Amino acid sequence: MSDAPLLVVDGITKRYPGVVANDHVSFDVGRAEIHALLGENGAGKSTLVKIIYGLVQPDEGRMTLEGASYTPAEPREARAAGIAMVFQHFSLFEALSVAENIALGMEDPPPMNALSARIREVSAAYGLPLDPERLVGELSAGERQRVEIIRCLLQEPRLLIMDEPTSVLTPQEVEILFRTLRRLREEGRSILYISHKLEEIRALCDRATILRLGKVVASCDPRACSARELAEMMVGSSFTQPERTQRPFGDVVLEVEGLDLPAGSPFGTSLKDISFRVRAGEILGIGGVAGNGQEELLAALSGERVTAAEAVRLGGEPIGRLTPNPRRARGLLSAPEERLGHAAAPDMTLTENAMMTGAVRRRLVERGFLRWQAARRFAEEIVHRFDVRTPGVGHVARSLSGGNLQKFVIGREILQAPRALVVNQPTWGVDAAAAAAIRQALIDLANKGVAVVVISQDLDELLEISDSFAALNAGRLSAPRPTEGLGIDEIGLLMGGVHGAAPSSAENERPGETV
Repeated sequence: MSDAPLLVVDGITKRYPGVVANDHVSFDVGRAEIHALLGENGAGKSTLVKIIYGLVQPDEGRMTLEGASYTPAEPREARAAGIAMVFQHFSLFEALSVAENIALGMEDPPPMNALSARIREVSAAYGLPLDPERLVGELSAGERQRVEIIRCLLQEPRLLIMDEPTSVLTPQEVEILFRTLRRLREEGRSILYISHKLEEIRALCDRATILRLGKVVASCDPRACSARELAEMMVGSSFTQPERTQRPFGDVVLEVEGLDLPAGSPFGTSLKDISFRVRAGEILGIGGVAGNGQEELLAALSGERVTAAEAVRLGGEPIGRLTPNPRRARGLLSAPEERLGHAAAPDMTLTENAMMTGAVRRRLVERGFLRWQAARRFAEEIVHRFDVRTPGVGHVARSLSGGNLQKFVIGREILQAPRALVVNQPTWGVDAAAAAAIRQALIDLANKGVAVVVISQDLDELLEISDSFAALNAGRLSAPRPTEGLGIDEIGLLMGGVHGAAPSSAENERPGETV
């Protein structure tokens, strides 16, 4: 096999109004190599891989593939050249079968029977078994990712680009994926791998290229660096890891008892007999693979979907029939997973987005009039306190990178002095430094006596900040138990629905008491 690189990126530059997303970026991906692309949110990773995949055209620079000029005008040309991509957010139709979804991504699909046989053959060969006849809407998040990967592998790519591939997987599924990627490397294929999970990078990747503010600032062997060293190369400075302190818990603030909620869509998840208590100063971590009821649980707690009155209590008051604004007025605040369109209105400014949820608790409305100057000051406080990178609060939400918008959304809720806060995926797609800042802010909030519920697919995050842990699987919640002493393997089994022996009644009553 030739020692020449498979893909060479030379001086790639891409400018947008007010920002240079990629600034003369140069690096190469070797043959049979797993190459990491690292950087903070807004560092230019997404733009760069979109250029490689033909979704975005560069303003300057050139690329070569197998020594020949490579200038894809669209993804079809990239796929024809042997480059495939698995995106962070799946592009699948839930009402279609696995085989039908895969056929839609092919230029000239074979007859459905032949395609189904090929799917079974390839998925079994790579340890990612799939039933081509199943509807995608019935699949778990991990199985849906398999569909995306098998769709790419059927193209027999020379280079596979993967964007945050483990964010929806259990630890056991991560191991299966890693075995598959290592096998692909052994077969001579190359992989360009993007992830914020630095320990994964160290375990899997051969080389790493680090971007900062659109420029390449370093390259290294990640196996020879610590996760902290990688993170500091990404941000250009040291940063403080969250510090969890021992603290006494107060009275029960948020109580959920026997919560049942039917699925809100044909492929949603019904909640079944959900029960837990969160005390003042306690952080309850709820883990689970995507699609097991996380969105439904947040909707039930925030008031977007009402329940039986007694199913949700705040400070002993039944609030299950209340809608979001009355719950916010009483101090139950929330931040959903989907940033654009749910947590923030894409085409409204940051000031307007601050007004929308902060009107009551920040007194941004007086005698029926909106206090825009006060709303602007509130938005500026969020930007300052949570280091939100934006030219100004008059810019619309969609102009922010995903990580910066996440910091704005979480900060907006924290600065409203909640009695209880429920957040879903608080650090989704956020770089190491920003994630550390958000996690520390949640810990600081608990230190002030706030009851906090963190719903997350990031197990390291939950182990780092939570006092008690419960797993959500198929709409059922395991009994909360102290986080201290829980191992990754045990948590993985809980997330898979193997709840084992129920904890003692004392643990049910006081899930975080031992921390």
